[in-house]
Amino acid sequence: MKRKNIAQNHDITFEGIRQFDKAGNEFWLARALSKVLDYSQYRHFLPVLERAREACRNSGHAVTDHMEVVLTMVDIGSGAKRQVEDVRLSRYACYLIVQNGDPSKPVIANGQTYFAIQTRRQELADDKQFAQLSEDEKRLAIRNELATHNKHLAAAAKEAGVETGLDFAIFQDHGYKGLYGGLSSKEIHARKGLTKNQKILDHMGSTELAANLFRATQTEEKLRRDKVRGKPQANRTHFEVGRKVRRTIRELGGAMPEHLPKPETSIKQLESTRIKLTKKRRK
Repeated sequence: MKRKNIAQNHDITFEGIRQFDKAGNEFWLARALSKVLDYSQYRHFLPVLERAREACRNSGHAVTDHMEVVLTMVDIGSGAKRQVEDVRLSRYACYLIVQNGDPSKPVIANGQTYFAIQTRRQELADDKQFAQLSEDEKRLAIRNELATHNKHLAAAAKEAGVETGLDFAIFQDHGYKGLYGGLSSKEIHARKGLTKNQKILDHMGSTELAANLFRATQTEEKLRRDKVRGKPQANRTHFEVGRKVRRTIRELGGAMPEHLPKPETSIKQLESTRIKLTKKRRK
């Protein structure tokens, strides 16, 4: 089966087992999800659930907000049913589950990309205020969020053994190379026609910034979840995450980040303009 067909089928399958409670909140049930993920028996799926719980705790989220033990009814034949223990899952929990599943399963491999992208899409769709922002306002918002997550990424990289400033520069370069089809940060800098002191991230549109934000957040999470140790492995992890984000952009029909246009104004110029307007309003 072609990769595109697998992706389309994956979309239909996962969304097909989604349920809603009386308040309109979406959720999945673990037993149904285990079947979609090709686990022959639910007991084989339980270790994956436990790894997802641990990942949820390690990411600073309350497990009970995303994984709740419930009782459901299952068919046992001849029209009879019996009550069994199940787990109600949030979209984020489903994402953690596929991230901790068996990557040799095609549905798991595709799911690792699918749920991550869909989770971020849902977050942005739910944020009505963000949707109403102008392009420049979106750039500022994502750039500020990226600055915060880059600090978290630096901390995770340091725990993995990326200690010096040079180490981190090399580590960051691997992420860029994965996302930008082999281009280093220096080459991206040159393609954008930037001067020596100008920063790449300050000269990206909201779409390109979002791709880099996704790269940063997913790398941080994977470094911590997989307990990556050693500079070579940390660099490989950053590269692979960047490459997976690039692959996802391609599958969704998006433009490659290196082909996205450079905005006319930099983030610094936007921030300067915003400060001036704020001061003017206060007068």
